[in-house]
Amino acid sequence: MEKRNARSREVVVPGDILDKSGMRAGSYAYARDGKIYAEVLGVKNTYQDTVSVIPLGGRYMPITGDTVIGVIEDIGPSNWLVNINAPYPAPLHVNEVPWKVEFGDTSRYLGLGNVVLLKILMVDESKKIQVTMKDSGLRRIEGGRLVEIQHSKVPRVIGKSGSMIQLIKNLTDCRIFVGQNGRIWVDGDDENVEAAVAAIKLIDRETQSENLTERVKDLITGILPQAGGDGEDNDTGSE
Repeated sequence: MEKRNARSREVVVPGDILDKSGMRAGSYAYARDGKIYAEVLGVKNTYQDTVSVIPLGGRYMPITGDTVIGVIEDIGPSNWLVNINAPYPAPLHVNEVPWKVEFGDTSRYLGLGNVVLLKILMVDESKKIQVTMKDSGLRRIEGGRLVEIQHSKVPRVIGKSGSMIQLIKNLTDCRIFVGQNGRIWVDGDDENVEAAVAAIKLIDRETQSENLTERVKDLITGILPQAGGDGEDNDTGSE
């Protein structure tokens, strides 16, 4: 297969004009007087009739409904304090877990350092967060490996209609869950996990590269020569 030279996508700063042709404003973009402008520093991203910006850097800001990966960092008699990679903590109350927990018995269910899948239940005007584990698929994660990337790179890891994450799953035969907060859980055979993690880190470093899918495939097949198939099936980014 003939390879294209890597070309960088356009980096934009707040106020840069993204489009004048009547496209729709996507994430981190806004419309004014028939033009689309960038809201943040990032990479211009055009898909169909929408132009958006993939932010570069910054802390994860929780949004109601996001699914995130958290780490227990403190335990109280009726709640746990969860690090979700945000600027402020996320208390997980005993009423928001799938177990009946007696007062003062919290450490029997979740201990310091435990990794959990959570959903952002609510974020109020003062930035106070409520999280829950009482939804389908939410649980404590056992085993596997946790990878951290910039949360702004999550859409690139998932890809259009889930194509990138499905490619990685298919080529590595790993179970992967991508949290909106930039934490990614990978589970599988050791060598396969290493290949999947290497691919995720490549995406984190090289978000601006246009031929990223090809480079990811080449990286994985270089580590796992037995890997095959194009993996271009749709996927949501979860397991």
